[in-house]
Amino acid sequence: MDGVVNIRKAQGPTSHDVVDAARGIFGLKRVGHAGSLDPMATGVLVVCLGKATRIVEYLMGGAKEYRARMLLGVSTDSQDSTGVVISQSDASGVTREALEQAIAGFVGEIEQVPPMVSAIKQQGKALYKLAREGRTVERAARKVTVHSIELGDFTPGFRAEAEIIVKCSSGTYIRTLCSDIGDSLGCGASMSMLERTRVGRFGIDDGVSIEELEQAKADGRLEEYVTPIDAALDYLPLAVLADENEIGIVHGSAVVVECDAGLGEIVRMSTKSGRFLGLGVIEVVDDSRVVLPKKVLVDVTEGSS
Repeated sequence: MDGVVNIRKAQGPTSHDVVDAARGIFGLKRVGHAGSLDPMATGVLVVCLGKATRIVEYLMGGAKEYRARMLLGVSTDSQDSTGVVISQSDASGVTREALEQAIAGFVGEIEQVPPMVSAIKQQGKALYKLAREGRTVERAARKVTVHSIELGDFTPGFRAEAEIIVKCSSGTYIRTLCSDIGDSLGCGASMSMLERTRVGRFGIDDGVSIEELEQAKADGRLEEYVTPIDAALDYLPLAVLADENEIGIVHGSAVVVECDAGLGEIVRMSTKSGRFLGLGVIEVVDDSRVVLPKKVLVDVTEGSS
């Protein structure tokens, strides 16, 4: 079974735990996820089955949406409520208007220093593993894009609390965003709740829990929750080639296609009869527009030509 499952992760398990559960439910060894969630976080976890594990990078790059709560006046070493408190201050002077003004300064292309609890590797080891060893290392700031931040409910006070809804690029750390907003207000802040509500085309309302998948397996209807690879990548342009050219794609050859995509653009490859072949890149060879296969998702033995 090859495809993508939009799993609605519960609080507590790691993303790896969810992947392990999916392996057991679907009876597959090749299972992966397109962007992890911490144990405290809930929401959309895009899980790839079988051949879909080869297109993880193209699912991870999509825009993401989050709903988070931040506690003003408390800073922790992990930038969230699971960490050790490193400073506290009075946040009673923060008004809704002041918070909205501070938030506005974090919309657009910004720089973030990855938190020590992130999975980014440094010195050959993930930062969170270094943090477990009690080590803190210098991290270079990275550019990310925050498309919008909407302020939801706000409760003023000594420990003011606020809900924010964030639309952002891949690679954005919401815990760091909360911390940086708090620092800009002079009182500090930490993230107390995180729910990922969207990854690309996959929204939380369409997600399925592990328990629901287990029931679907018992009922013999697991396929209802699996999105075909082609559909999962439908944000990419489609390049259509003649059926007889399928064997060329399978063997790694560039073939002439019908496609409006620009040069160098990644496209889905499909035959005129509708058979999805994988991903390619548009090039020009001898004045002809061709597609050069990049990720072929059918085997040589599966070729119809």
